[in-house]
Amino acid sequence: MTCLAQEGHIALNQDRNISVLLDLKKQMNKNEYDSNRYKIQIYSGNRATAQKAKADFKETFSNWNPTIEYETPNFKIWAGNFSTRLDADRALVKIKKKFPSAFIFKPKKDKN
Repeated sequence: MTCLAQEGHIALNQDRNISVLLDLKKQMNKNEYDSNRYKIQIYSGNRATAQKAKADFKETFSNWNPTIEYETPNFKIWAGNFSTRLDADRALVKIKKKFPSAFIFKPKKDKN
């Protein structure tokens, strides 16, 4: 039995700053669930309503990126990534006008 295969060589040309930017992004993402950060939860419940709440939030508050998190059995909408409680409190005052059940919390450290 004879098997024929193809050989090829690929040359990848990319700006060396891409690697630097990817490393920086990894560092930033590590801090996303840092226990010293604060987030605001704006919703907890079923998926359809969570997606609607996320869209409503994004439309009203474009400066804080909302994310959907799943913690059995609920979908939760989290927003912001505040380094101080004061920053989170200031944001919460504005957010509660549209999402009255919103509250501040610190994500668990084990989230990656």
